[in-house]
Amino acid sequence: MSINCNSVKMTDKNGDLNFINQAPTQWRDIPKKSIVYAPKEETIFLSGGLTLLQDKLVEAALTSMGIRFTALPNPDFKSFQTGKAFGNRGQCNPTYFTVGNLVKYLQNLRDEQGLSSKEIVRKYVYITAGGCGPCRFGMYITEYKKALRDAGFDGFRLTSFEHDKGIFQGDEIKESLLNFSPSFFITLIKAVIIGDIINILGYKMRPYELENGKTDKALESCKEIISKAFLKHSSLVKAMWQCRNILSQVKLNRLQPKAKVIVMGEFWAAMTEGDGNYNLHRFLEAEGAECIPQPILNRLMLSLWEAEQTLFKKELLAVENGKRVDFSNLKSKLMIKAAKAAVKTHFTLYAKAIGLHNYEIPDMDKLADLAKSYYTLECSGGEGHLEVAHLIESVKHNLAHLVISIKPFGCMPSSAVSDGVQSLVTARYPQANFLSIETSGEGAANFYSRVQMALFKAKQSAKEEYEILEIPEYIPKKIHNYLYQPKNEKAGSAATLIASL
Repeated sequence: MSINCNSVKMTDKNGDLNFINQAPTQWRDIPKKSIVYAPKEETIFLSGGLTLLQDKLVEAALTSMGIRFTALPNPDFKSFQTGKAFGNRGQCNPTYFTVGNLVKYLQNLRDEQGLSSKEIVRKYVYITAGGCGPCRFGMYITEYKKALRDAGFDGFRLTSFEHDKGIFQGDEIKESLLNFSPSFFITLIKAVIIGDIINILGYKMRPYELENGKTDKALESCKEIISKAFLKHSSLVKAMWQCRNILSQVKLNRLQPKAKVIVMGEFWAAMTEGDGNYNLHRFLEAEGAECIPQPILNRLMLSLWEAEQTLFKKELLAVENGKRVDFSNLKSKLMIKAAKAAVKTHFTLYAKAIGLHNYEIPDMDKLADLAKSYYTLECSGGEGHLEVAHLIESVKHNLAHLVISIKPFGCMPSSAVSDGVQSLVTARYPQANFLSIETSGEGAANFYSRVQMALFKAKQSAKEEYEILEIPEYIPKKIHNYLYQPKNEKAGSAATLIASL
């Protein structure tokens, strides 16, 4: 075979074969021309990737601090196609969606709103997620730059947030652009926590609404109220109380036996609300299920737990080396404890104000104890041991009728758990109804078919659980009020309500 044939590779340049016979060149992610970037007052930060509600609340929270921040639109299938067109092959699903969504947004600024590519590169900065151990999604800064360069935005600033390696690990961003003060992080965490709380209530209410769309309409009103509270620096507790009044007006019929489904797995795939996971949450609701989403709070608490474990290992190593007293980690330990206390305090305060009574912040030490026999706790890739612990907990405490682990196709951290370790868990807990499923951006029909098969068994379990109960002649009105949230050994919401009478 000739050298020419050996060098032929797939191209995304619409049939342009000029690359044949060209000498290979080394990739450089440094812009070809020097760029004078905009000053702080003109710089606009872009980000996205949380839930739809949380993206908007974060936008309002950071805007209230004088930061020019814009939440990107929800990634859709066109974002995926754009990501594949400009990205290299073999990337994971979240990368195609997120980088494609960014390119699509920048193209809209250029082609629809009239900004030049030069102006966009000069004024905008994109913040994405990084880290996560072996996760390729956290290692794709250069891949993002390649896609942006090919799309006509060479030199666009891109930086990543990593919880375990400091703040920003991509392009160097001048400290004057963002002030990483305690108030910055507290405000950001408040927006994320409030978004978690409202999302949890939305998933509890929407499957039981008497009039379709009423819950979503109420949630939209709540989003506006909280956003205004951030922007006006008014009381968030009062704003949550206003949301309580709005949500209580949604009429529900909660005595419908519906399968309760825990959705977990790879962070982005389990959390996104759109084409990135084939709209899984809405699909489950349309099929007669109630979703239990994994809030971002869980990931935050896991990060704090991992930071504590790192300090513990350092202290243990110091003792083994003969050092009796070591105060070097004292400040870090105090900061972690303060962070945990702040998160729990704010969550409890806002949850009580809006009326979320039965949600417990996960105890990471207990979850670690559940998982340590199956998964090495020192492995920090993806959700780590948390996915194993949630499945075991759901079986032991009868929390759901079905547990779904969703991940991108070929996701290394999550596949090792859901396709490997969880097989041992389900062998030891045969009563567990567990489904491990992948997304690839395409192939929705096969995806839905597998979910429906697992959901059929879950719906049967929910129906049987409900029908064996003795339903009293008098049903108090409080049963249908979302503020009434009893707890017992039943999994389904309807069964839990009847058993509480």
